[in-house]
Amino acid sequence: MRRVAFPLDEPLDELARVALASLDRRLGGEALTSPALRARETAAALGLEASPEQMLRECDFGAWAGRTLAGIADESPGEAHEWMLDPRARPHGGETLTELLSRVGSWLERQRRLDGRAIAVTHGGVIKAAVVHVLRAPPAAFWRIDVKPLSVTELHASEAAWTLTRSNATLAEATPAPVADRGEVGVR
Repeated sequence: MRRVAFPLDEPLDELARVALASLDRRLGGEALTSPALRARETAAALGLEASPEQMLRECDFGAWAGRTLAGIADESPGEAHEWMLDPRARPHGGETLTELLSRVGSWLERQRRLDGRAIAVTHGGVIKAAVVHVLRAPPAAFWRIDVKPLSVTELHASEAAWTLTRSNATLAEATPAPVADRGEVGVR
């Protein structure tokens, strides 16, 4: 069973390596990746020559990095509760949810103005923030979005806005249709 914890810069585990080995590599476009080791390893396992993009890094969890939410809740239940209810809370000393949403939203808007397709290999939190931005949903919606490991979320850009094309697809299901506008696919 996987240990669920706030991320450090750890490598992919064996379960992820086995899953990636069986994935179809049919996506095309500019490849970008979070600078985190596991994201770079995922991109390499997908056969992508991805450029690191700082804006795709996971939320900075500060002092909580490497710890489980259950452990934090046991030690400081008020802090964990505050963090999940207030998007401006920073009990871990890292990035707030509001800051994560702003960072990812800014990156998406820059991407929208570019031509072609981009593939972004990143983290569940970044993908959730992208979906919140695309849907113009309130920050609380972040907690109501589930992003499966090694899934694909596809977004489509037009001059006016982004649209959510698919989410939590397997890579085999996610061969994108040709598009003229910038598309972004997040692989977690």
